[in-house]
Amino acid sequence: MVVSKPPTELLFSYGTLQLEPVQLATFGRQLVGVKDALPCFTLESLTIHDESVIEISGKSEHTIAKFTARESDLIPGTVFELTSEDMANADKYEVAECTRVQVTLSSGRRAWAYVDARSLP
Repeated sequence: MVVSKPPTELLFSYGTLQLEPVQLATFGRQLVGVKDALPCFTLESLTIHDESVIEISGKSEHTIAKFTARESDLIPGTVFELTSEDMANADKYEVAECTRVQVTLSSGRRAWAYVDARSLP
């Protein structure tokens, strides 16, 4: 009998980590999440050069969250409950332009999110 670890982390996703093929490749299962939103950020286009990420996502153009500090800016997405192993797998999937930071979502929940490393809050 395999005992799975309980989720200990929250991850907010606004992009490809919401896609079933990406979840299966990254976590080995489809995730169930809750809708939420990330204030003070906008989405920008990001060209992906990592062939493994392009193969998994099926896209060479992704989006990246850029910090603006404007409360009116809001990115919709999904919050997933993950294990520490899942988070390590997500870190491996994300590209160098992204960094993982703690954010406060519209719901008031604190979660990790991958954002533009060049525009940190």
